[in-house]
Amino acid sequence: MELVFYKYEGAGNDFILFDDRNNLFPDNKPGLVEYLCNRKFGIGADGLILLRSAKGYDFSMAYFNSDGNESSMCGNGGRCIAAFADKLGIIRETARFIARDGEHLAELQHDGHIRLKMGDVTSIETGSDYFYLDTGSPHYVKFLPSVDKLDVFTEGRKIRYKDRFLDHGTNVNFVENQGDHIYVRTYERGVENETLACGTGVVASVICAAILKGINHAFFSLPVKVLGGQLLVSFYRRDNEFADIWLEGPGTYVFKGIIDIPD
Repeated sequence: MELVFYKYEGAGNDFILFDDRNNLFPDNKPGLVEYLCNRKFGIGADGLILLRSAKGYDFSMAYFNSDGNESSMCGNGGRCIAAFADKLGIIRETARFIARDGEHLAELQHDGHIRLKMGDVTSIETGSDYFYLDTGSPHYVKFLPSVDKLDVFTEGRKIRYKDRFLDHGTNVNFVENQGDHIYVRTYERGVENETLACGTGVVASVICAAILKGINHAFFSLPVKVLGGQLLVSFYRRDNEFADIWLEGPGTYVFKGIIDIPD
């Protein structure tokens, strides 16, 4: 089967996107998704995203990690699919779509950035040296004095494969407070490696930064440095509720191609 695909990236977190409004993509074959995402034998990407029709919404988003398994929400992917929908002429400037974790809104800015509304967060586990929360995907967050020289693959893998997370996995974020912004490096489950950016991980990290700074009953906005660039997270905190959460950053078209899907 011959399919047209598009490549997008959000702060270096890259994705293969398919316009699957005709439901032609065989998404019940994880080996196929893994093959397409393979950087040596396939197209190469951190994940694969299907844009599909959804009653009552502009479109739906189905996200697959590069290991072939359908996964939970991807923040950078959410911005990329909004840019993709704009390119296809499905939306103009704003989008309302449904993903595995629920409804999302997206706003396309004139500077090329995209604002993506994330789900509210009301439950956060605080450990002796970590936070654990779900921002559409599960995240383990640990603050360190310096993350530049950290072996993120080794240290992230140790946490991701702890007995507690063995069945469903977790993403692991190492965060450094750099004054007017934070620096985040993330080990992503499903990719099983460090990625250049993780949108839901950046959201989780800023929420935890607000807790450490004692921000409460107030609007909070914080820039975030990642290996692939810079993102911005804003929200309102009221006690243990974090609401009106927005993730802002690029969603950039890279190229378009045609691939023959193997039998």
